[in-house]
Amino acid sequence: MSERHKPHNGRDSTGNFRVKQVDLDDVETDPDGTDIVRDDVRTGGAVADTGALAGERAAEIGDAIQEDRENVKKFAKRDNPIWR
Repeated sequence: MSERHKPHNGRDSTGNFRVKQVDLDDVETDPDGTDIVRDDVRTGGAVADTGALAGERAAEIGDAIQEDRENVKKFAKRDNPIWR
């Protein structure tokens, strides 16, 4: 079986990112910015935020995921489950 030569980290064979990269804070200040991002996501599938606050948003998402996991564990260990 031959090895598959797959681009790494969302990059194509030329080394460029396939996902459109924009600063979402700058786009949101544009009156048509949200429509532009919505169209890009609809046609391309994703838009990467390269702004200064992108890391903070990712941290908030990570915290929400962790909180959800803890809530699921609490409900899974209950003596009287909701569904039987």
